[in-house]
Amino acid sequence: MRGLSLRPLGDSGLRVTPLGLGLAALGRPAYMTPDRELDFPEGRSPFQMEQRTHALLDLAWERGLRLFDAARSYGHAETFLARWLERAHVEPGDATIGSKWGYVYVGDWQLDAPVHEVKRHDLETLRRQWEASRQLLWNHLDLYQLHSLTPDSPFWDRPELAEALGVLKQTHGVRIGFTASGPRQADTIRRALDIEAGGNRLFDVVQATFNPLEPSVGPVLDRARAAGVGVVVKEALANGRLLDPSTAGFETARGLARERGVGVDALALAAVLRHPSVDAVLTGAVTKEQLASNLAAFDVDWDDALQDWANSLAEAPEAYWTARSRLAWA
Repeated sequence: MRGLSLRPLGDSGLRVTPLGLGLAALGRPAYMTPDRELDFPEGRSPFQMEQRTHALLDLAWERGLRLFDAARSYGHAETFLARWLERAHVEPGDATIGSKWGYVYVGDWQLDAPVHEVKRHDLETLRRQWEASRQLLWNHLDLYQLHSLTPDSPFWDRPELAEALGVLKQTHGVRIGFTASGPRQADTIRRALDIEAGGNRLFDVVQATFNPLEPSVGPVLDRARAAGVGVVVKEALANGRLLDPSTAGFETARGLARERGVGVDALALAAVLRHPSVDAVLTGAVTKEQLASNLAAFDVDWDDALQDWANSLAEAPEAYWTARSRLAWA
């Protein structure tokens, strides 16, 4: 397997492997991926989910991954991660650890909760969630991100939020990032690049949705990376849509994957990993088999047939995000 050496995360001073493990689907019982019940036959109690999270973190560490991503809204993800860091004797600086503020988990560990998370971009939430994340992850916390920034976020009209994030950067040495979501994520990123705190650019890292179904954000990621902002990609498999036989282009992908001895997931990840402005891609694997299959992306030799397949999949951003909004939590 090739490609898991450390690289700079933009000009942030952090170093990451090109593949990292995101804990969105591991820290809480319900998430918006298909056939989720098949991935957890043992059940999804907090204890069972923590055992699974630690097993995935163990394998990720063994295979060389050195980027781990959590959030306050990912159920118990920060707690699971903090306990694993202690058990695995991972020292601060041995890996890049990121978390996020701005969403509150309200699912109460119920699979059928009517609402699982609520967005709150306000100063009280920032202060409360920062203290909670800091208490759990302490000196391991390298990257603190505003969760799901969109054009209609209150963040833009509340300069005290940028000021408070700037203070965290100055006083704690943590890098500040944001995640972009929605059909106008390109606009969000362009606007965020101009935000300053203390006379300097506020955001060190952007995390965006970028995959063969939603490639529209590519040019603005190029712009961000050229400005020194680190680029991390989330949802590279489109929350499982790229693995759904009903998705356009799936049969072509399955044939291409079979010829190369990998899974369709490896092709989709390879399509994103090859983008020159992408520093790292997060896998949302929840089983050891999924993670091993994802890692095969580094063994894919990209060619014209694969590029033709990837190019054929692009949806309009509005169509992509409408389809995403219809995915059920289960």
